[in-house]
Amino acid sequence: MVNINKNKKISIVEAVSIAVGTMIGASIFSIFGVGTQIAKQDLPEAFILSAFYAYAVAYSYTKMGSRIVSNAGPIAFILKGFGNTVITGTLSILLWLSYVVSIALFAKGFAGYFLPLFGFALSPYSIGITTTSVVLFFMVLNFFGSKAVGKAEFYIVLVKLTILGVFILFGFFTIKPELIVPSFDSAHVGGLIHASVIFFLSYMGFGLVTNISENMDNPQKNVPKAIIISILIVAFVYVSVSLVAVGNLPLEKLIASEENALAVAAKPFLGNFGFLLISIGALFSISSALNATLYGGANIAYSFAKEGELPEFFERKEWFGAPEGLYITAGLGILFALLFNIGGIAAITSSVFTVIYVFVLISHLKIINEVGGNRVVVAINLFIISIVFLLLMYYQWESQRNVFYGTVITFLVSFIVEFLYRKIQSRDFTDIKFREKLTVGKK
Repeated sequence: MVNINKNKKISIVEAVSIAVGTMIGASIFSIFGVGTQIAKQDLPEAFILSAFYAYAVAYSYTKMGSRIVSNAGPIAFILKGFGNTVITGTLSILLWLSYVVSIALFAKGFAGYFLPLFGFALSPYSIGITTTSVVLFFMVLNFFGSKAVGKAEFYIVLVKLTILGVFILFGFFTIKPELIVPSFDSAHVGGLIHASVIFFLSYMGFGLVTNISENMDNPQKNVPKAIIISILIVAFVYVSVSLVAVGNLPLEKLIASEENALAVAAKPFLGNFGFLLISIGALFSISSALNATLYGGANIAYSFAKEGELPEFFERKEWFGAPEGLYITAGLGILFALLFNIGGIAAITSSVFTVIYVFVLISHLKIINEVGGNRVVVAINLFIISIVFLLLMYYQWESQRNVFYGTVITFLVSFIVEFLYRKIQSRDFTDIKFREKLTVGKK
């Protein structure tokens, strides 16, 4: 069997770094203005509630991820529960495309912070060069194998967490208690729930652990550990940062700051140095998210290709022993970043991930006797995540009607593409090698 990367395995520390690097991405530096507008002073509580949603999904990921080792990640779980159906294929296409769009978003976010920080004007030309260069840089890094990706991610995440640690440590000493007192009247509770649904999407990177499971040391043991540890770390960072931000700056100033809310929030206790420090942290944050997402997206493309889901040209080998899936994933990410306004598309991918989570939980119920777990707990978790999806669609309908329609169209188009692909292509998920790889291990 051809391996996507070299023989060196990813350690649990490096796997956690990849997951944390994806979760603590660009959003933590840009989403606080919007989040504060919705949740007001209840922003820390919103992050706690969204972490609860994440653990509702992670419970099934840990159970199935320790027994089903495949870089196809959640699609491998869904395949085991639903079999080789058009639903499985549709979700596999949606998952891969969501990573492609995420790569484009991170590349554009990097350009938005990098160019002003170094005195360059923001223009289509300068943004195009920067987005292309940063994606190509991390694509080249992938040439050197999974170990290189994991090690780079470890150091990038270390720098990022150090910067956020400085923000948290110094900011705690200047928190004004009256600014962080939660309010639980009906209006504030509505905003709290709305924000928690949005911030749930900020925890989605934990699933990348399953997308690198074939390249990990002792995946049966380390996949569950890496998932739980990464969510714990991210939840602590999110809640702490939101406490410092809300506790140091009046709500109206945080809301007005929008994309650089954290940098503005650092000024009261760190001055201009804090503004610069957070801006640098944003660059490291986006870099780590881009690195981890490109690696996970490439692994998904490769896993699907070798098992017959994506077209064959994803499977052919090129330089350094890396599959073309890596190049095509990176290339499409650059294309999206250069040609399209992808803000709405990014919102659509949020719905995609939530639907995939719903099907993962249903699959867990179907194969729970083989992989283990408490049926009642999984059923409750399924109910919770289904409600989250319905709320997400409701908020899209109320505030972003075009995104709502885009979500529906995306699902329909993916279904049609998968249906037609199966009609013209004989290969499918029933390849015997894939079955053997997905065979549930002995208890």
